[in-house]
Amino acid sequence: MTAPIETTGSQTDAQPEAVLVGVKSQQIEGRSLGQIAWTRFKRDKVAVGGGIVVVLLVLAAALSRPLQALLGLDPNQFHQDLIDPNTTLPKGDFGGMSWDHPLGVEPKFGRDILARILEGSWVSLVVAFGATLLSNAIGTILGVVAGYYGGRVDTVISRMMDTFLAFPLLLFAIAISATLQGGAFGLEGLPLHILVLIFVIGFFNWPYMGRIVRGQALALREREFVDAARGMGARGPYILFKELLPNLVAPIIVYSTLLIPTNIIFEASLSFLGVGIQPPQASWGGMLDQAKDFFEVDPQYMVVPGLAIFVTVLAFNLLGDGLRDALDPRSR
Repeated sequence: MTAPIETTGSQTDAQPEAVLVGVKSQQIEGRSLGQIAWTRFKRDKVAVGGGIVVVLLVLAAALSRPLQALLGLDPNQFHQDLIDPNTTLPKGDFGGMSWDHPLGVEPKFGRDILARILEGSWVSLVVAFGATLLSNAIGTILGVVAGYYGGRVDTVISRMMDTFLAFPLLLFAIAISATLQGGAFGLEGLPLHILVLIFVIGFFNWPYMGRIVRGQALALREREFVDAARGMGARGPYILFKELLPNLVAPIIVYSTLLIPTNIIFEASLSFLGVGIQPPQASWGGMLDQAKDFFEVDPQYMVVPGLAIFVTVLAFNLLGDGLRDALDPRSR
């Protein structure tokens, strides 16, 4: 037999503290759920790219007036000298593109396309964000109440959702917008049109958020932390706003990023039909409406606002998909 190897005084007898001598001690820090979600989100390069585009679009919309002043552009200034009087089309190639007008000018009137794109960006985003906030507020409150209380409360709210979803939203929006074109509630002009669009789009879209929140609340109300809150004597309002709603932030954020582009398209559709934002105020849908008569001879005037809507909607959708995967990796 081989004699046992003596290990006295060797490293095998050393204490853990002795083995770690000379190694810089570092405190292990835990990560919050937000930090974990941010780490997952950063790994999705497509979603990060969409988020960057969204940030740039929001900045461009917020700074549209300063950018126009910096570039010396006016969305409502006519440049008749750049229009051919015989064809009413822009002079030169590519829709009259030049250093002074990087995206060219529109047919017939000669207004700068870049200036009108910047001017229309803040209108579209204000309407989309405002309508999303309104629909989220109504849908979240009614959805969490229906999901938590159940019974007759759930039945009444669910039937309300079904009723609103049965409305022909586009026709109803056209009727309301056309009725309130002149003035109402002490408002007129652009502020009235924006508020009407926010109300119509947001008020009739809340059931979509309500259904999502209701489904999540039905699952959360059976969880242990809700039972613990009940056992400690917490009442319904406290459980709704302190226990359930904080756990519904993730799906609300994700669905909001997917609802904003839908609202942008809806606003553009109403403006395209002539019952949304009224000229001379620039809007992407209004530009498409004016460009339809010149599409065959000057397609650039329709391509530019159409591309602006496409890029904006795509960026928000990519951001929403990335947030969904980051906040709920089991959904992948």
